[in-house]
Amino acid sequence: MSCAGYRANGVNSNQTAAITDRSREKEMNIQEAKEEICNTVRAYLAKDEDGYYVYPLVRQRPILLIGPPGIGKTAIMEQAAAECKVGLVSYTITHHTRQSAIGLPEIVERNYGGKEMMVTDYTMSEIVASVYDCMENTGKREGILFIDEINCVSETLAPAMLALLQNKTFGSHKIPEGWILVAAGNPPEYNKSVREFDIVTLDRVRKLEIEPDCDIWLKYAGQRKVHQAIISYLSMKKERFYSVENTVDGKFFVTARGWEDLSRLLQSYEKLGIEISAELVGEFLQKEETARDFAGFYQLYMKYGEDYQIPEILDGRLSPEKLKEKQKMAGGGAFEERFAVVNLIHGTLKETVGKYGHADRQLTVMYELLQHMKKQVKKNPVDLESRGQISADLSSLEEFVQEQENSLQVKIKMELLSLKEQKYQEIAIRKLREYILNAKKEHLRSAENGFKRICKCFEEEAAGREALVEKIQRQLQNAFSFIEESFGEKQEMLLFVTGLTADREMTDFIAENGCPAYFQHSGMLLYNREERELRQACMEAVEEL
Repeated sequence: MSCAGYRANGVNSNQTAAITDRSREKEMNIQEAKEEICNTVRAYLAKDEDGYYVYPLVRQRPILLIGPPGIGKTAIMEQAAAECKVGLVSYTITHHTRQSAIGLPEIVERNYGGKEMMVTDYTMSEIVASVYDCMENTGKREGILFIDEINCVSETLAPAMLALLQNKTFGSHKIPEGWILVAAGNPPEYNKSVREFDIVTLDRVRKLEIEPDCDIWLKYAGQRKVHQAIISYLSMKKERFYSVENTVDGKFFVTARGWEDLSRLLQSYEKLGIEISAELVGEFLQKEETARDFAGFYQLYMKYGEDYQIPEILDGRLSPEKLKEKQKMAGGGAFEERFAVVNLIHGTLKETVGKYGHADRQLTVMYELLQHMKKQVKKNPVDLESRGQISADLSSLEEFVQEQENSLQVKIKMELLSLKEQKYQEIAIRKLREYILNAKKEHLRSAENGFKRICKCFEEEAAGREALVEKIQRQLQNAFSFIEESFGEKQEMLLFVTGLTADREMTDFIAENGCPAYFQHSGMLLYNREERELRQACMEAVEEL
């Protein structure tokens, strides 16, 4: 979970008053906190014209993230590393012993004052060695070393962690130059094994305190394709988003991690046709009241999906009589039902737009490969005269595909591609092999004719993408019509437009392909924003009086 819906309070660690008085802390959401981490990485790694780091190493304070469990701090660091194009080595320090963290003792020979002496030294820390391994495997000489649960280490490791924060060393080994240290931990109220840092240590770090924020998490959830039932439920009941209670009766908690993990299970079970029970939900939301409440909502949500036949509405497959019946049923529904219907519509649209995004990216990757292949065909590197040929044969295309496969394997080994991008490349290479095989089956011999056949296959896939564009445009228009006929220009329409606007894939599609109904109704957002700002200004004026 990345920007997983939390507020971060920026705290200067040497300002005791700001630490002790939370009311004075400046709040920022996790998106802004992540931006601060990215800005820090860029500042620490900035170089002068001669290639030397500008920011003095002694002034490079490590960042210390403090927040309740289930935040997803590692995912935040993954995003920051990806955006800054640097490496990332992540460790949960409580999983390590003193030996693996700082190294094993060994006897070495040293010269002191002209005399040879046997002294104790330490082998390289496993963690520092992992940094060097990352540099070797990825080719990235700069990066982030992320140490999680740093304030929950054992008594034997505590001094080593303080030395890490203060001196950026593990035992006798320094973190390589160009690597930024970020640590994280839980507040003491969530973990009995937490060790409080003293002022000397806090004065050497930059502390960011993170708190739950449902609105921010919902934006993240939409990007991560979290189950629409969860998004719908938490949009109505934000107070149930996060809760951690450690009482005499036991430990009861609901975290962002729990919601996201539950989402993945719901999606998997639905595909397999497995029933979702309240007990199953309780395995992820370990607070009985919330688990029971969501389980009930989920059953209703799924029932609404069956009753309203949303895919049929969006595809225009219902008769006019049936459509009127559904509109009347939605308009007369209770608030929770109306809310669920809008989210069901949005969820169905998201699924189709997700398929479009996948198809569009796959075509882009394939197009780029074909551009390179075209140059290969024109270059014609084989010695044709020696082989008695007038033109290159299909083997030159096969050689090109093999070169692309080899290049991809190098990129994978060096971790230069995300898993998603890796899959796009693999699928494109596999399809190229299939296209060449089809050309052989049609008895084509020359590389030029083979390339033309491949282009024809590509055009057929591109035509499928255009059909998908038309389908989504039709679904969007039908969605707006259904909501307008059912609810009018009320809060349901505002909810729908807001959901579309917050969805990056949806807005990208609309910007590229258009949607007259969206632009017609999106003015509601501006009006409501101006109205809220005016009310806020009036309230502030009254307070001043």
